[in-house]
Amino acid sequence: MPLRWQEVALPLVTITVLILLKYIPATAHLPLSRAAGVVAFGYAAFLALRLVQPEDAIVVDGGWAELRPSMVEYFACYGAAALAAVLLFAVIFMGHAADTTQLVATYIAVVLLAGGSLGIGMAGLFTHTSWDHRQVKHRTATGRETALDWSDVRSVRPNWRGVTITGTAGRITFSQFHSGAAQLAKHAANRARRNAETATKAFAAS
Repeated sequence: MPLRWQEVALPLVTITVLILLKYIPATAHLPLSRAAGVVAFGYAAFLALRLVQPEDAIVVDGGWAELRPSMVEYFACYGAAALAAVLLFAVIFMGHAADTTQLVATYIAVVLLAGGSLGIGMAGLFTHTSWDHRQVKHRTATGRETALDWSDVRSVRPNWRGVTITGTAGRITFSQFHSGAAQLAKHAANRARRNAETATKAFAAS
């Protein structure tokens, strides 16, 4: 699946904000240049892993195809968790020698990284999406399962959480970073278009 504008805009905005904060007296003494370097390195690694993301899903027994988490998601989830743990260690064991502003900024970074890691895990690593010729199924990290018949699919739209397939019985959202996400999105879009054409012909005939 090609890069979306959010994937380019987010790191650029983050690096720009860090550079601007460097010129504000209250935050000028923070290691913002180092933080910008970490963001740039992380984004370079993200791009490298994104390029090798498999386009095809995994085919399993019974004619079902499944999405699988990609290296991008593993890197983002566990990398953010590891960095949060390192920063938390710094807050706990070296906080007494740190400036108050540095301590607060580091703690905020820990919370954001931990929250991001948890969100990636819940939205990507611990979900399950599969489909066959008849329907598509999705199970969330909490165990909630949704099934849509392909004949009921009405639209396929990208959003900030991934790609959403909408049908008459509900909707399914899966991560665009999953291996095989492009294949499923294309298949769902084709089904939605065919369903719309069928509905239009039926309406015209009536």
